Amino acid sequence: MPPSPAIVILGASALATARRLQGLYPQAAIHGLRERVAGVEQPYDDFGATLRGLYRAGTPIIALCAAGIVIRSLAPLLAEKGAEPAVLAVAEDGSAVVPLLGGLSGVNVLAREIAARLAVAPAITTSGELRFGTCVLNPPPGYVLADLEQGKRLVSDLLGGESLHIDGAAPWLEAANLPLDAQASRCIRISPQRAEQGGALLIHPRLVLARCIALDGDLPGTVRAALQQAGLAEAALAALLVDAAAMAQPQLTAAAAELGVPLRFIDTATTLPAAVHAQAGVSLHLAASPEAAAHTGRPRGRLSVIGLGPGCADLMAPAVRQALDQAEDVLGYETYVTMAGPFRAEQVLHASDNREELQRAAHAFELAAQGRRVVMVSSGDPGVFAMAAAVLEALEASSEAAWQAVELEVLPGISAALATAAKAGAPLGHDFCMLSLSDNLKPWAMIEKRLDHAAAADLAMAFYNPISRARPWQLSRALDIVRQHRMPETLVVLGRDIGRPAEALRVLTLGELTPELVDMRTLVIIGSSQTRRFPRAGGGEWVYTPRWYPQD
Repeated sequence: MPPSPAIVILGASALATARRLQGLYPQAAIHGLRERVAGVEQPYDDFGATLRGLYRAGTPIIALCAAGIVIRSLAPLLAEKGAEPAVLAVAEDGSAVVPLLGGLSGVNVLAREIAARLAVAPAITTSGELRFGTCVLNPPPGYVLADLEQGKRLVSDLLGGESLHIDGAAPWLEAANLPLDAQASRCIRISPQRAEQGGALLIHPRLVLARCIALDGDLPGTVRAALQQAGLAEAALAALLVDAAAMAQPQLTAAAAELGVPLRFIDTATTLPAAVHAQAGVSLHLAASPEAAAHTGRPRGRLSVIGLGPGCADLMAPAVRQALDQAEDVLGYETYVTMAGPFRAEQVLHASDNREELQRAAHAFELAAQGRRVVMVSSGDPGVFAMAAAVLEALEASSEAAWQAVELEVLPGISAALATAAKAGAPLGHDFCMLSLSDNLKPWAMIEKRLDHAAAADLAMAFYNPISRARPWQLSRALDIVRQHRMPETLVVLGRDIGRPAEALRVLTLGELTPELVDMRTLVIIGSSQTRRFPRAGGGEWVYTPRWYPQD
């Protein structure tokens, strides 16, 4: 799946056009200059640095500003053509779309899509594409150009008046305005064979399926040797196929990555084309088309347990956003699933009640075992009173071999305690603990015992799930225990919906704290005996716990 583009704006005047483009690319984040634009997914402070960071990461860039600013910002990075993401400049009002870089990365395709959305004509200047209606050097997915330099020479010859013929199936070229002549000496050959080109521009369709039987030793080397003996190009390799029973073997992923192809799994019900070559450990099969090759077998399922952080997009880890972008299924408590958007139309959302953790985890494994990419959503950090522990509990208790074969990863997020602490300053700047006051999964007597020991140890404490309609008395009891060890002037920080539009932060003392000031969406931090505060220059107070502790 190609990466989602980044929409970069400099001012609020471009926001309306940016939102229109986000309708075309739902998972494209809008990057806006922090001092000028509010309410965007990715605020930034330096335009040039932001553009260069996106470019280095290979992210397509749609910049809603003057083309000259984009060119000057990226000029230090421009290198060999062919190794660059698509970069476009779009007028703030949507009146012009100018592809700048990435002719071999589909920039003109993006330009046409955007121009159609904005009802304008794209300013495409690529000579070959203007003349022939397609970029000969940028074949569609499933096809690979064998020699870029030879391709450039061919396009130059065609622009100079030469004609050509096409040898093989090239559906995307049939609709192009190419100067075709069955007797022409110039040729585009579509073939998986590693043949001498003899003046032809060779484009390899990804048709070759390598079924791996012996999984030990140098698997990439074995596949390359088989391709060599069969006269097939490595660029025509579409996938490694392995029996599903071996799904969890880690060397397979590394082998596929080295060969630059997907790893897919087959079982006895999978029908393959007849082998065109076989040797010890591997057999090669030719699919009928790149599309057929891409749908042979199934991938290893992946379950990503992710933390959204406190709720604002700029505090979400990039790896989390990438997992969400790649997901086919997204599971979680309905509120958190909604926070995780935007989503593509084809992504399947499975929202459920907040108390269905183990059922939700089982559902996630069942989907991932089918070869799907699944994301389990938590707010904050998934390992802090959230879904990571529930997922691992379900996995440990399961005897399903297919669950064990799923690729499981836990991607961290900023927890509510850390988000609230950062907003206040550093009240957790020394030793601290996190405690949930919910007795749904542990007895209240254990909570009281831990509160007593943590307060006696003079740890700063962060309380999750401090109060609810079903537990209106427990916070009061917890505070009674803490007050046995802390003075009334001990500092307390209350953070409600931190990182979300309605966030509220309050600093008070333990003597002033009453349960009525707290609800289920409040994170309570009770400082240690050393926690202190002082005025902020702009109003309010900084709260921090020093890194040192008094010596006896």
